[in-house]
Amino acid sequence: NDSSIEVPLAFSEVPGQNSHACTSAFLNVMHSQELKPDPDMTYQDVLLQMRERLKNSGGSNQIPQLASSRPLNIKKPFRIVPNGFSGRRRALLIGINYTGQPNALNRSHNDVRNIRKYIHKILGFEKEDIKVLMDDPKYESPTRANILNAFRTLASECTPGDVVFFHFSGHGGKLEDDDGDEADGFDETMLPVDHKTKGQIRDDEIYATLVGPIPKGVTMTCILDCSHSGSLLDLPFEFKADGKMNFTMPKADFDYKKWLSQAKDVAGKATKMATAANTATGGKNQFVKNILNWLKKLQKTIGQITGVFKPAKPGKPG
Repeated sequence: NDSSIEVPLAFSEVPGQNSHACTSAFLNVMHSQELKPDPDMTYQDVLLQMRERLKNSGGSNQIPQLASSRPLNIKKPFRIVPNGFSGRRRALLIGINYTGQPNALNRSHNDVRNIRKYIHKILGFEKEDIKVLMDDPKYESPTRANILNAFRTLASECTPGDVVFFHFSGHGGKLEDDDGDEADGFDETMLPVDHKTKGQIRDDEIYATLVGPIPKGVTMTCILDCSHSGSLLDLPFEFKADGKMNFTMPKADFDYKKWLSQAKDVAGKATKMATAANTATGGKNQFVKNILNWLKKLQKTIGQITGVFKPAKPGKPG
């Protein structure tokens, strides 16, 4: 679809924020923007400033990245809530400390609190429109089932004109690809609090429950503060703030057949509905017949386009 999925990713530490790398860097840049507003600050500026803070704070060579669902002009002003916004602001914030587990973290909850404060006070998100999942008794637990349900609910409630903000702070990982759609042979994953018993959440599942179903006309921004986050949403375009790239580029190993497959599924369901409507009207409603014929042609076209793309070749582990 034409939804805007803009994902700034970075790793840095900002003294006093008590947040993880990506969240700290992002909030620090946004705080500087509040103190000295620059209406022309671009997406590229945001990522380059995050990288600068990274180098100054810890000397790390990690590079901030942005992924998007379509070619994005990174030289346009950075906006989470775009000009001309006409809908509702919705947010999903997930912070997992994995308390009591060997891989425990200690700042994910602070990430969520800091982000919630920022989007509420600065961006105007209403508290009742900010859903929080944390492994804290005061909140709904970020289990595998609850996270996937939150994804589905968020996507289903959105309407054109809405703004969506998604933030995840926790562990990311990799699992051997189970459907042959990853060039490196691995799916990127998100680790829910119960991942040891219920399993990790694969990038395919995130795309199917959150990214893909977001309606056209919704602007969605995601910040993923975890390992392997650059490809966790399975988006086809990327920008790396390495000082060399000046625009988003298509990912060389992206499997477009996944997107086409989902489009085919949607077209198939719509065709079934139109067929039922055509039968119910005895084939006499010309409008319904036109829709049905169009959908059948669409299915055929998608099938032809799908045949052009070769499946991604799994890479060797290592």
